Parts: sequence; C-alpha cells; structure tokens
Amino acid sequence: MKIKSMLPILSILGAVFLWGSSFSAMRILLQDLNPFAVMFGRLFIAFVFIIPISGKMFPKSYQKGDWKILLPMVLFQPCLYFLFESNALIFTTSSQAGIISACLPLMVAVAAFFFLSESMNAKTIIGLILSISGVILLTLFQSEQANASRPVLGNLLEVFAMASACANIILIKKLSSRYNTWSLTGMQICAGTLFFLPGIRYISIMDPSIWTMKLIGLLFYLGICVSFLSFGLYNWGISKIEASRASIFINLIPVTAILLGWLILGETLNPKQIAATVIVIFGVFLSNQN
Repeated sequence: MKIKSMLPILSILGAVFLWGSSFSAMRILLQDLNPFAVMFGRLFIAFVFIIPISGKMFPKSYQKGDWKILLPMVLFQPCLYFLFESNALIFTTSSQAGIISACLPLMVAVAAFFFLSESMNAKTIIGLILSISGVILLTLFQSEQANASRPVLGNLLEVFAMASACANIILIKKLSSRYNTWSLTGMQICAGTLFFLPGIRYISIMDPSIWTMKLIGLLFYLGICVSFLSFGLYNWGISKIEASRASIFINLIPVTAILLGWLILGETLNPKQIAATVIVIFGVFLSNQN
C-alpha cells in the first residue's frame, strides 16, 4: 500500500487513539468538576487554539440551504455527543463506556446503507445483532461499585452519545466534498463552546484550590489534542475514504479505553463482563469481514 493511500488511515488511527485516551482523562476531571465546566473548559481551550488559523477555516463553499445540514451536524457533535458522554462517565466506568463505543462502526454501517447507499452484507447485520446483545449483557452484569454508581443509566447515556456521533459522521460525509476539514472542525468547536457556555458559572463558584497542574494539564490535553486535533484528523480521514470503512477503526477506542482505565484508574471487569466484551468485539470484527 502506498504511503499516500495510508495517510487517511493513519489520520483516523491517530484520532481514535486520542478519543480512547479521553475516557480516563474525563473520569479524573469529573471527580472535581461539573460536566458542563469540563466541556466548556476543553472546548474554550480548543477555541482559543484555533484563533491564529481561523482565516483558513472560513467556509468559502457555502450554498443556500446548507444550514439545514450544518446545524444538526454541530448539534450532534460536539454538543449532544459530549453532553451525553460527560454525564455517562459520572455513572459508569471509562472501560465500559469505551466498550460501548465499539457499537459505533455498526451504527455507521447501517446509517451509511440507508443514507449514503453504501453496501451492507449479512455479516454486518449478524455482527450488529451480536454487538448490541453484548452491550445489553455488559450492562446487566455490571454490579454497582464505587466507580460505577449507576451503570445502567451511564451505559444508556453512552449509547445516546454513540448515536449522536453516528449522525454526525453521516452528515460530515455529505459535506466533506465541498467543505474543507478545518472549516468543519472550526464550526464544531465554536458551536460546542457556545453550547457549554453555562459551564462558566460552575467554574466561577469553584474553590480555586482544586486547580492543580494535573487538572489544568488534563483540560489542555482534552482541549488541544482531543477536541481540536482529533476532530481535524478524523474529519480529514473520513473525507478521503468511505464512512463505513472509516468507522471500522473506532473499534480501537474500547481497547485504548480499557487499557488506560486499567493502567491509570485501576478499573476491572468481572468474568461475565469480559465474556460480554468478547461478544461485542467479535460482533464488530464479524461485521467488518468481506
């Protein structure tokens, strides 16, 4: 495979690794910060970071009626996606949230079949059923513990987050033929910053002593690397290859989330949950076989 043809894949791989690492970072921040405060902080940092290159982000190919696609695009992600996920991580573990994200490629495959006329074979359908079954079992087998106070609610919110991400991917694919990567990324960051603006209130009433270098560093990491760089990398990658194919690489998110959840947060899965995880991953793997 030529290096040029590998670039979109490498770009998407970089994005999903950054997204996978965000679960543990968010879990740590949410111990001290309100979800709206976390999201405003990371998106405001990303917003400030894009100001120097804002001239390149101005959309020059706008056509009448595009707002009907652009508005739901930014509403689904980052607004609704981050709203659901930041609250999900209060109630469930980063490992389980990462595992549930494995369903996203299947959601995209189904949506791409209906809205982008991309093909979907029998293996994809069987894989979808297996993956959803695994997520249901994963939730049922979760016992309440110190780091997962309301796992059923948390897992359900994470499913809503994935549905929002799926809708966003389909809309970006529709727009990517006319809008450049950084225009779409800039619109997402600006919309997210405005949506989570109420987070300023929570930040203003917080005890200043909680602002440690660790907390500030994590916010900058989420703002620059996850909210800005990962969106740009993924948006560019998905503009070069099929939506269903690009979403396959999201399978690496649960692997990253589980590994970092274990290394950083000491999270574990019980034997039944491990079995459910295998079902999810197998379903995703099966769905991506030609």
